Amino acid sequence: MELIDAHAHMSDRAFGTDLETVLQAAAEAGVVGIVTVSENLDDAHRVLELAEKFPLLKPCAGLYPDVLDLEAAEAMVAFIRAHEDRVVGIGEVGLDHWVVKETNGWEVQEQALAKFVALSEELDLPLNIHSRSAGGHTVRFLRQHGARKVLLHAFDGKASAALEGIEAGYYFSIPPSVVRSRQKQKLLERLPLDRLILETDSPVLGPDPAARNEPRNVLVSCQAIAAAKGVSIEEVARVTTENARRLFPKAFSSSCPSVS
Repeated sequence: MELIDAHAHMSDRAFGTDLETVLQAAAEAGVVGIVTVSENLDDAHRVLELAEKFPLLKPCAGLYPDVLDLEAAEAMVAFIRAHEDRVVGIGEVGLDHWVVKETNGWEVQEQALAKFVALSEELDLPLNIHSRSAGGHTVRFLRQHGARKVLLHAFDGKASAALEGIEAGYYFSIPPSVVRSRQKQKLLERLPLDRLILETDSPVLGPDPAARNEPRNVLVSCQAIAAAKGVSIEEVARVTTENARRLFPKAFSSSCPSVS
């Protein structure tokens, strides 16, 4: 089976001493690509450096939504434009009502996200979206601003809100924490397989909350989806990998420098 992890933080310090070993374990588990997101400008530089060294990593650049700084958002837009030939997507970007609870902060988040949606359309790059405690609001915002190529990662909203995203053609990625989350299990019951993708959000959202999560655990997500849908693990691997390749075509194109 070929598996793709569509959202992970492989530049995280949790992998500072054994990243190569972690990636080897992922490859042995069948992982053929890890879409690696960034949270700020320094992180984006690091992600590009790692992707040069490790072809399994497919780099995204983005600004985490708890960074309430429009100048930082503009700097990230400039960075993505400067490296559009190397990045395969824009992320992690989005809205967050869990950490940021004040409406004035939400307004800054929306202004920043609007910039990234416009850039997505300009450069024809997919958005790798964070929407913690803001699921329905994020889906509506993306639709209102004309976002077309979207992955909503680890969606924690209601299935009804997710279905609005399905209507817009968006994809949803399922982390291994699905095995301990009734909310995500309910989501799986409602969302069609042809709009699902695997992710880990490594080093967090693993099957065991006390242990470091790794990309090889996409197999846990694959197994959970197979059980929920009543299909084989092989079928889930095939469909989710096709979906990921469709949404992130640059990640699996010979024109992408990170592919050997």
